[in-house]
Amino acid sequence: MNQTEVTVYSRPGCPYCYLLRRGLRHRGVTFAEIDIWQHPDAAAQVRAVADGNETVPTVHVAGRWLVNPRAAHVQRLATTAD
Repeated sequence: MNQTEVTVYSRPGCPYCYLLRRGLRHRGVTFAEIDIWQHPDAAAQVRAVADGNETVPTVHVAGRWLVNPRAAHVQRLATTAD
């Protein structure tokens, strides 16, 4: 199995971000994480795909943007057979 790049946009103290990170790690999904409070350009990307809101976690995977997804959904999109 191969995995495509997964980027999780989050902010400190977000319980939903914590749950997603935990779920992804449990499933063996590797990901990069970007704190939208530290990176204004990332916050702008999140607003662009979340109806103007800074809703986190927002995930970019397999060319798709997902707002507050479940870890299993991210895993399905990120994992491809050889």
